[in-house]
Amino acid sequence: MSSTYSGSANFGTQAADAEQRRRLELSDVTIVDPPVLRKTIAGTIVGNLMEWYDIGVYGYLAVIIGRIFMPGGSATAQNLFSLGVFAVTFIARPVGGIVLGQLGDRAGRQKVLAFTLIMMASATFLIGVLPDYSKIGFWAPLLLIVLKLLQGFSTGGEYAGATTFLTEFAPDRHRGFLASLLDLGSYLGFAFGAAVVSVLQLSLSQSFMHSWGWRLPFMFALPFGLVALWFRSQIEETPAFQEAKKLQEAEAIKGPKSLRELVSTLWRQILIAIILVAAANTAGYALTSYMPTYLTTTLGHDETHGNLLTLPVLVVMSLCIPLAGALSDRIGRRTVLRMASIGGIVLAVPAFLLMMHGSTWSTLLGLFVLSVPVALYVSNLASCLPALFPTSSRYGGMGISYNIAAALFSGTAPFIMEALVAITGWALAPAFWVIATSIGGFIAILFLPESARRPLPAAMPTVTSVAEAEALVAGQDDNDDLDVDDLFRQFALDR
Repeated sequence: MSSTYSGSANFGTQAADAEQRRRLELSDVTIVDPPVLRKTIAGTIVGNLMEWYDIGVYGYLAVIIGRIFMPGGSATAQNLFSLGVFAVTFIARPVGGIVLGQLGDRAGRQKVLAFTLIMMASATFLIGVLPDYSKIGFWAPLLLIVLKLLQGFSTGGEYAGATTFLTEFAPDRHRGFLASLLDLGSYLGFAFGAAVVSVLQLSLSQSFMHSWGWRLPFMFALPFGLVALWFRSQIEETPAFQEAKKLQEAEAIKGPKSLRELVSTLWRQILIAIILVAAANTAGYALTSYMPTYLTTTLGHDETHGNLLTLPVLVVMSLCIPLAGALSDRIGRRTVLRMASIGGIVLAVPAFLLMMHGSTWSTLLGLFVLSVPVALYVSNLASCLPALFPTSSRYGGMGISYNIAAALFSGTAPFIMEALVAITGWALAPAFWVIATSIGGFIAILFLPESARRPLPAAMPTVTSVAEAEALVAGQDDNDDLDVDDLFRQFALDR
């Protein structure tokens, strides 16, 4: 038994006799030690928090950045430029997802996740020291785009890798709750970015904030990133990847699928994931990256209050994400996601109408209403999406599907919503983009397999104690969440 998990000694035998054997034995079950699991959760969440701090800071400073890097344009043109640059980040995400996802399935999840954190922190810091348009002319917006592309490449491997990593460690019965902690980190990262920007806006004069102070949140990314990197360096590789690597080296199983094989064999799973991510992230980015611009330029709040109003909503919603993840462990991922999509369809218009009312209380209430479907959506993505793909291609499948959706829908969401307002002159227009993508999400859920309390595809059951493993084996015939025949069939197919 290793320090991380047990149940690995017979994996080679499993690969050889999986076609014949249809009984689960104790040696098949992966047992993850709770201390190792806690260290893994901490390292993954802290790293993910810092990645999304770096993304969030730009959204909260989008109005200032538009003025500094496009000083000759109108206010609308400046906002569209700044949000367009934000969208450009997502163009690089599918490339990062493909390259880093394939690398993660070959070299290991932990190594790639350390690399993505270094790249993101470095690119964010460089934005903070980048000369503006008054110093180097058109080179300023051009270099800003380059650095945002580097951020996008990094993020393309971050979320896909972090979700793969955490779900492969998490025990089956609590995967929804534990995986949702990853998105808790993501939205706390956004909230942390909002808090840093808000403190600076309250502490510094407006003229100083616009001339030099806006750079500080970006520059903070470097020391913050180094702290997060230390946490992430303490975690071990996942049991599933270690065993798959051993068997690949012994030529007992085939290696990860190529990009062409991945798309041709898993296209249905990829399509379901793309539509779900589009629905979830449209609502999510409306609440985070777009909302400061919407509250400031469309509804007339000053920059400081535009950021401060979103901060308590992000904190409360972040704390509710694990509750929704735990709920999915009890009633199923599909049920919670169905609630999310219906919430996006039904609540989007009331949420924006409340914000349009103009008072502080109604704006806060509108933001909280919009956060309901967001919390229900994102609490499930980290657990249900990796469960669509087999172990050998899980990082790659996640990298492709999540980041194609991010490029087409997530990064463009703030730009599309601002453009809808500019074209129609109607402050309610963004709500209908949230509704449209949630309708797509509702349809995709109809084809989503249930994964709550069940082993990941092509993987054996995962628990946290020997007693739990013994009970699982003894009760396998009466366990509605354990289809032993299907488990061994998928295990054999992936090998």
